[in-house]
Amino acid sequence: MACVIFDLDGTLADTSRDLIAAANSCFRGLGLGDVLDPVADAATALRGGRAMLALGFQRTQSHDPAEIDRQYPVLLEAYGRDLDRHTVLYPGAIAAVRRLRAAGIPTGICTNKPAALAEELMRRLGVRGDFDALVGADTLPVRKPDPAPYLEAVRRAGGTVGRSLLVGDTVTDRDTARAAGVPSVLVTFGPLGGSVADLAPEGLIGHFDELWDEVRRLLA
Repeated sequence: MACVIFDLDGTLADTSRDLIAAANSCFRGLGLGDVLDPVADAATALRGGRAMLALGFQRTQSHDPAEIDRQYPVLLEAYGRDLDRHTVLYPGAIAAVRRLRAAGIPTGICTNKPAALAEELMRRLGVRGDFDALVGADTLPVRKPDPAPYLEAVRRAGGTVGRSLLVGDTVTDRDTARAAGVPSVLVTFGPLGGSVADLAPEGLIGHFDELWDEVRRLLA
């Protein structure tokens, strides 16, 4: 059965502002102030908590790998308390997902966000029921770009790997799809913009209205 798996951050939803806010709460707790900018640093935010902490400590010339490890749980706790204040789904995302499911194509999420946080975010946004599966960073012992989480998401969604594809926004998603032997479709409306074309994915979309045709083309 055909199946479409989605990345979450930067693909289905713009979560960058809430992620930046959580990181900045760590820096404020250390007396460093708001080190990260919610707009300029959006791309780093979508690479995850450790990437944000590393960038902030680099800017303040207080980089210490041990401090990143100490602050990471603090960041996750702060994010969990307020993970949907600014987060918005990208235009057309859920309409595209519902069109796929109405056509009998199951959908799932494969994200490097911790599974509990991803589940809670989708629940708060009111769209968890639109996905047949959700696999997070800690669902398995490995995370993207290892293909295992993707394969597990397809399995849980009830799809067939050979008739599946991954919709994402970064090189991590492109590499995950290649490792799984499936096509990737990258979005050009995320923080990286049109530069994702340089990653040579099998498909590109500038709006979720375009996803249906790409799925039909790549999974025909």
